Parts: sequence; C-alpha cells; structure tokens
Amino acid sequence: MSSLASSLGTCNPRKLRTQNILLQRDVTTSETSRVKILSHPQRRSSSSSSGQVLQLNENPNLLKRREAIGFGFCLGLLDVLLAPQPTQAAEGATCELTVSPSGLAFCDKVVGYGPEAVQGQLIRAHYVGKLENGKVFDSSYNRGKPLTFRVGVGEVIKGWDQGILGGDGIPPMLAGGKRTLKLPPELAYGVRGAGCRGGSCIIPPDSVLLFDVEFIGKA
Repeated sequence: MSSLASSLGTCNPRKLRTQNILLQRDVTTSETSRVKILSHPQRRSSSSSSGQVLQLNENPNLLKRREAIGFGFCLGLLDVLLAPQPTQAAEGATCELTVSPSGLAFCDKVVGYGPEAVQGQLIRAHYVGKLENGKVFDSSYNRGKPLTFRVGVGEVIKGWDQGILGGDGIPPMLAGGKRTLKLPPELAYGVRGAGCRGGSCIIPPDSVLLFDVEFIGKA
C-alpha cells in the first residue's frame, strides 16, 4: 500500500493541475519580463526575435497538453494497480460442494502441495467456522494462531477428522491446501450444540456447520 500511495501521490490529477497552474504563472511572469526586453530595439535579427516570441506564445498550449496527458496517465495507472489479482478472484469464487456417503460435503478451494496427514499425527490448521446462515462463530485467524491437534483420534469433531484425513469418497487434504467442509449435525455437535449457557447456545442443537479449513502441515 505504501508503494501504491506513493504512485498515486505522484500523479494526483488535482496536485498535477495545481503544479501546472503554478508553472503557468511562473511562465507568465517570465513571459512578461522577456516580452518587455524584446520590445526594446535589439541588435539581433528580427527573425530571431520573432522566433523567441513565437515559442513563448506556444508554451501555455504545451502545458495544457502535458496536463491532459498526465491526467490520462493517472487514470491508466489506477486501472492497472487496482485490477483484481487472478489468484484472489479464483480463491474467492463460489465452491461447488461434493456430498460423500457419510453426509459430509467438501470442496477444495486450493489443492495442497505437501504431504497428507497421517492418523495420530500432530498437525496445525487454520479455520473459520460458520453457521448455515453465514454467521461466524469462531476463527483461528482472528486469534492469530492456528489450531494444533492430533488428527484422527477424536480430539476434534468427526467431520474434521474425516474432512482432513479423507475416506468414504473424500480425498485426503495435502499440506498447504484449503478446503470448505459442510458438516451435518451428526458429524458436528449433534443434539447437544455447543457453547450453551443460560438457555442460549453459540452453536444451537442440530446445527449444520460450515468450515473453511487451511491445512498448514504437521506441528
């Protein structure tokens, strides 16, 4: 952003216009003094004097053309700098979920490049958990620290173990991969819900949950 701000600052149309106005004023002052000098008899030839006066008369138009070119360059630069990156657009695109026989649905937003997790292995993963209505109930990104746990041994809900290790028609996640998981209640918190206190629950009973999981790798 600092480079963008710097780039935009150097071609701000308002600033550019102001600088050109000031420049025109300086040229006007210079023109006045030079015209006064040229109005006196000169030893130089008349053709040379007329040539200098002609150049002075052309300067304001030249400045206006430069201002228009500079403004057009600013607009072009903004289009390039603010254009969305293809990778960001692809990652943010709607993901079509595939439903497995267990009821767990998944979609790979980014296929990983590293090794897959092994049952019982201590791994790290970032995640965002949402209710079916889109409300976020938990996020490791907000805490600034990934979740560390042993996968496949019941330390997390069943949908997580299956969604990361694979099985039942679901391919295993690879390190560096990002996957969306849609968990039915029986693979999440079931009829109990979670975070319940005083008659209200953060995750109500029988909730379908959505998780955006980023498998970082082994811990």
